[in-house]
Amino acid sequence: MKSPQKFPVRARVLTVAAAAVIGAGTFGAVSATASTAPKTFTETTHLTAGSAVKAAQAALAAAGKDGQKVSVAVVDRNGNTVVTLRGDGAGPQSYESAQRKAFTAVSWNAPTSELVKRLQQAPNLKDIPGTLFLPGGAPVRTEGAPVAGIGVAGAPSGDLDEKYARAGVVALG
Repeated sequence: MKSPQKFPVRARVLTVAAAAVIGAGTFGAVSATASTAPKTFTETTHLTAGSAVKAAQAALAAAGKDGQKVSVAVVDRNGNTVVTLRGDGAGPQSYESAQRKAFTAVSWNAPTSELVKRLQQAPNLKDIPGTLFLPGGAPVRTEGAPVAGIGVAGAPSGDLDEKYARAGVVALG
């Protein structure tokens, strides 16, 4: 077996230098391409589970001060339920209604009391699955964008439900 042929030092240095230049050129091309490439990912803001619990408890406490028996739901930006609290003595319909009001508020980035008014111009809105166009839902916003929704149901009026939902929003600061 022959031993491998050794290149002279000058040839080795030139080979390494050429590889470095080619590598740098390729890296530069990749870097330039990456900086002009379309954005692949976006960043979103989500309410933490702890903050969702805090908001739900604040809404439930506000209703309790008025002697109202309600359920409270907090959903994330995507409409997924993060927490639901059924207050002592709240009616069986209030649990699902609170979730649907929260979903509606975050989906439309508006209090559900405002959305009720929109039904007059577009009555088919009520047919969207998972929504409930009754007062009692409030969006949670960061820089104007919805990041969560709070829904309350079970008080004798939607205005009271929405008052308690807003108390949850206020608790978040």
